[in-house]
Amino acid sequence: MGTALTTVIVAAAYYLSGRLGLLGRLTIEGIVVTPIWPPTGVAVAALLVFGLRVWPGIALGSLLVIASLTTPQATTLVNVAGNTVAPLCAVLLLRRIGFRPDISRLRDGVALVFGGLCAMVISSTAGAGVQVLIGALDTGDFWTVWLAWWVGDTMGVLLVTPLLLLFLGPKERFRVRRWKEALCLVLTAVVLVPLAALSTVSLLFLVFPLLVWAALRFELIGSMSCALFASVLATFEANTGSGAFVRQTGLEVMAKLGAFNGAVALTALLLSSLVTEQRSTRRSIQRACDELAEVLDHLTAGENLPGPAGQRGQDAGFAPPGHAPTPPRE
Repeated sequence: MGTALTTVIVAAAYYLSGRLGLLGRLTIEGIVVTPIWPPTGVAVAALLVFGLRVWPGIALGSLLVIASLTTPQATTLVNVAGNTVAPLCAVLLLRRIGFRPDISRLRDGVALVFGGLCAMVISSTAGAGVQVLIGALDTGDFWTVWLAWWVGDTMGVLLVTPLLLLFLGPKERFRVRRWKEALCLVLTAVVLVPLAALSTVSLLFLVFPLLVWAALRFELIGSMSCALFASVLATFEANTGSGAFVRQTGLEVMAKLGAFNGAVALTALLLSSLVTEQRSTRRSIQRACDELAEVLDHLTAGENLPGPAGQRGQDAGFAPPGHAPTPPRE
């Protein structure tokens, strides 16, 4: 696939995910923010999979999203630059740390969290700073909007990027051997998550046992799917002001929703990456044990090991049991 075509696909994916993200927008101090901003997750995943050369697609997609909301102005370039530079810095930081896109180690999950938290400071600072410069936001409200912006961008990385990396990675990770248990997990999520989000008693904590189950049994694909489903449904309830978010101000809703989404994303990502790492280590140990058992079988059967070691044994005058070594010639 050519670079130009890949760049256009990235721009289209960024724009479509941005339109979806805007369905859950909230208004904080007169500024529109989103609790989850999926385009940041799309951008980081695209840069990790296709390379840094597709960054123009991110810039184009960001410009299209802004143009769909308002008429582009000179300050729009600042937002576009922030939305482009932040994912680029995140990917450069992840490469520096030694991040693996398959997220098969705990350090990969921690690295993604660290990269998202640090790099999204750029986009949130650019976005909130422009609003102050054009007079749409008071200086005293800068940090409130900045925090909401930063949380939305970070949640996009933590919730969307892992799933995209899974879908764009090796397909063997989607083999479901326990399909009956997987179906049971899906049905439980469909019933439990809406119940937790719709209840006015604030039962959002019921989601976490579901995340633990999904992570332990189905690793990253199960836990992150449940986490994204729970976060999207909670965001919908926050927008309608119902369920656990009834009779709360916009700032209270954003704080509660941000804390819930952050806890869900961290639990699902870190626990599933830890489980994946432990299973990978167990498989490596099992392979080593199998190889050692095979070597011991050869030794007990009195067979020479192939390779230099076996050759050295013959040269030194060693022979299998029951055979006398050949005496050296005078």
